[in-house]
Amino acid sequence: MNKTSIINGFAALLIILLLSACNSQSITTAPTATPSPPPTNSPTSEPTLSPTPQPTNTATPEPTNTPTPQPTDTPTLTPTPDPYVGLTIADLAERSYGGGEIEIVETMGSNEAFTRYLIRYPSEGLMLYGFLNVPTGDGPFPVAIVMHGYIAPEQYNTIAYTTRYADALARAGYLVFHPNYRNWPLSDPGPELFRASHAVDALNLVAIIRAQAGQPGPLEQAYASFIGMMGHSMGGGITLRTITVSADLQAAVLYGAMSGDERQNFEKILEWSGGSRGQEELDVPDEDLERISPIFYLARIDTPVSIHHGENDGTVPLQWSLDLCDDLQTLGKAVQCFTYPGQPHTLNGDSDQLFMQRMIAFFDGLREDS
Repeated sequence: MNKTSIINGFAALLIILLLSACNSQSITTAPTATPSPPPTNSPTSEPTLSPTPQPTNTATPEPTNTPTPQPTDTPTLTPTPDPYVGLTIADLAERSYGGGEIEIVETMGSNEAFTRYLIRYPSEGLMLYGFLNVPTGDGPFPVAIVMHGYIAPEQYNTIAYTTRYADALARAGYLVFHPNYRNWPLSDPGPELFRASHAVDALNLVAIIRAQAGQPGPLEQAYASFIGMMGHSMGGGITLRTITVSADLQAAVLYGAMSGDERQNFEKILEWSGGSRGQEELDVPDEDLERISPIFYLARIDTPVSIHHGENDGTVPLQWSLDLCDDLQTLGKAVQCFTYPGQPHTLNGDSDQLFMQRMIAFFDGLREDS
């Protein structure tokens, strides 16, 4: 073997050894898998299923059926009825009047100046009587109404003391009514608290006169454009209430008239009657008496007024007429006032004649046809 072959062999062996070394470096021996012990299920404290407390069915108490209180019916307050309804000035002024007709019952007598008839007419379901003086002649005649004063009903006669005033007016050419009030014969009985119903009856009469005037019958000769009223004593009080309530009268004469203040009136009536009349009216509260009393409503009066009073009147105080005269003058009302020296409640002699002359002149002066 030549030297060159030995060298070539040696070189080849060297190359093989170098290649082997390279291979051992590049292959990393995979570590033997040291078996990791299987994970012990160490109680990584797996959350112990502490039982979430189930809501105990605490018995929610069934709501006891406490009855829902029903609203109690608060009683509707019914207004207390007005015990004086129909008696107050306001009520009398608001109501209507009239209905029915005047009838002649019989002829009572006649003279050269007039004929007197017994008549009747309806009012509030009652039949009221009185007399009617119709002047002789063709007419038409203006109308006057004469309202008598208090006479005990059991002593009353249709031809009363005030007949002389009705006759004087008839002779002067007036067709004159002289009514008997309710509760005075021959008229029917009926309520008359505060005498207010007498004003109702008077206004019903006035309304019937107006409706019947000029028609065939007892009022064919009546000239209803003028109706005057004269009232004495109690009749004067009725007349005052009538003109306070209504303007249907063209003239009013108050003669020895009762007061427009009902307390004054019934204090006197209680005194005159010895306590047998008037207490019921005096028991009425003051505020209701004011609603009923004309004196508190004088501003309503449109009718011209003539006031007459005896200075020695021992029955109805003269001061009542003097005060009324002052009150009407203060209000600017058409009023004239006369007193009669030495004269009592019912005038007599020359004073009575003078009164009648003044009454007729007052009526005549207010007539449209005069």
